[in-house]
Amino acid sequence: MQRQNKSKGVIEAINEAGLEAKVMEGSQQKIVGVIGDKTRLAAVPVDALPGVETSISISKSYKLASREFHPQSSIIDVAGVKIGDGTPVVMAGPCAVESKEQLFEAADIVKAAGAQFLRGGAYKPRTSPYSFQGLEDEGLKYLAEARERTGLRVVTEVTTVEAIEGVAKYADMLQVGARNMQNFGLLKEVGKCGKPVLLKRGLAATIDEWLNAAEYIMNEGNPNVVLCERGIRTYETYTRNTLDLSAVAAVKHLSHLPIIVDPSHGTGKWRMVKPMAFAAIAAGADGLMIEVHPNPAKALSDGPQSLTPENYREVMSGIKKLSAFMKEENIVPMTIG
Repeated sequence: MQRQNKSKGVIEAINEAGLEAKVMEGSQQKIVGVIGDKTRLAAVPVDALPGVETSISISKSYKLASREFHPQSSIIDVAGVKIGDGTPVVMAGPCAVESKEQLFEAADIVKAAGAQFLRGGAYKPRTSPYSFQGLEDEGLKYLAEARERTGLRVVTEVTTVEAIEGVAKYADMLQVGARNMQNFGLLKEVGKCGKPVLLKRGLAATIDEWLNAAEYIMNEGNPNVVLCERGIRTYETYTRNTLDLSAVAAVKHLSHLPIIVDPSHGTGKWRMVKPMAFAAIAAGADGLMIEVHPNPAKALSDGPQSLTPENYREVMSGIKKLSAFMKEENIVPMTIG
């Protein structure tokens, strides 16, 4: 109670100066971020206030997502599955929910090999308006049924503000796709919905822009954000995108948020998923998002980058071995501080 009263006094002093206080609770301490015109802070004797251990000036525009603001790496709990605790988490499944039978078969496959999440698009933003757009609400219900059958957590994309309530009803984690990374209205609303958010990097976004996008979500009171590197658009045409694995090390240095890697979209070629998945774990990624389809040749979306059940099992086996080796040898590739 005493700790709570002290922090309340700090927040009141900040608000009285016309600034905004953002609070993040830790297991050992409470961090209060100050947002606004820093010249006004000169009138607040921050270090002299009861309960203040130290004050740190943060220069980056993304305060809440910055490691300066939150030195300890965050662990995001999604319905009991922890992302960022040192054990790689895998989100796997088809690009799109095509039918109940296809989704249930895919869910059984990804569960058996050790994934913790079922991924699948109910709403599919496609480049062409004539491409398969997803089953929408029906697809969401199938995802929820698959969760009940397998125990997998569900992550699926939300594409519009209007769809947030429906998606949040069925999913454990909301995904903001690459095309919507700077849809600021959408970011604000998913920040208000209370569900953990998976934020994919935009097609041509810098890391700074990506972290500022996370800031929009966190600024609405939702600290449960996981970043996803899925490749960026460059002049290279052999791969669908250029998978920027250096972003893993950069994010670990700049931010406390967990980061996973999507080698399926990052390359667009199923043959490249395995080596890039291994490379992502070696680089320090907190997990992977992998597209798996019972029959990629008949997939309605992204068949060329989807793994067959056999290839997926092989990748999962390698990930487990690599992760175990890194733990045994105490290999920590993160560049923090």
